[in-house]
Amino acid sequence: MYLVNQTKKKFKKNKIDGYELINLDGFIMSSKKGLKIGNQIIRDVKVVDKDFAHILAYDKVIHIYNKLLDRLTELLTSDDDSGDSLREALNQIERFRLEIKNKYRSFLKKKELEKMSKQLLVLKKESERRLIEMNYNINELTSGKSR
Repeated sequence: MYLVNQTKKKFKKNKIDGYELINLDGFIMSSKKGLKIGNQIIRDVKVVDKDFAHILAYDKVIHIYNKLLDRLTELLTSDDDSGDSLREALNQIERFRLEIKNKYRSFLKKKELEKMSKQLLVLKKESERRLIEMNYNINELTSGKSR
């Protein structure tokens, strides 16, 4: 494993033991192609600097978040009579919330998390309201009048 330091616009690389880096907290950047240093191909880079890690994590989360919002609006506007699209929207909201909680919370600011949370809460409430309304209408149609 290598430790890359930047000092006065010059990069130094030092070969160190991998167990020293495993214990450091940082944001892991993955690459399919990899980076070649010496004879080794490096696929994962752990960013330890908090400011730099915040920028990288925020960009990644915003990209995922925007894709989620597009998908949620598509699901909420679809004309699905069974309610599967509403359940899928609720599942995706919960999946995103758990992913952010587990992977990115330590790299994002509280203000950014609250902003995303408020917007997702509005979409979640709308999905739940429509699902309850749909279930109520289905139950009303099936019960009908009995003699």
